[in-house]
Amino acid sequence: QVQLVESGGGLVQAGGSLRLSCAASGSIISINDMHWYRQAPGKQRELVAGITSGGRTTYTDSVKGRFTISRDNGKNRVYLQMNSLMAEDTGVYYCHAVVTVPFGTRTGTSGYWGQGTQVTVSS
Repeated sequence: QVQLVESGGGLVQAGGSLRLSCAASGSIISINDMHWYRQAPGKQRELVAGITSGGRTTYTDSVKGRFTISRDNGKNRVYLQMNSLMAEDTGVYYCHAVVTVPFGTRTGTSGYWGQGTQVTVSS
């Protein structure tokens, strides 16, 4: 089993900053891509940022230049530094990781989700 636990959400004024953190634990052989998604009220969950195990990053257009995704492979953690926050960044932010785990005498790779952390930006 793999658990992902997010932290760092909260209430912030527009223009402010927050740093989200996600810690992965459990029977982990390796973590491949890691992502941050968000879901605003009444909207579908959307991909915000992703990072490969080698550190290559991708961002959705609306957060480019404001958000930075990073990871600490030794600690099985991924971070999302969010600056210049806007009201439209409000939502529940979810961590997602593609993890290779033991599967009997073999290994298997699956995606896992955290429980989410609320980010509220007041205008």
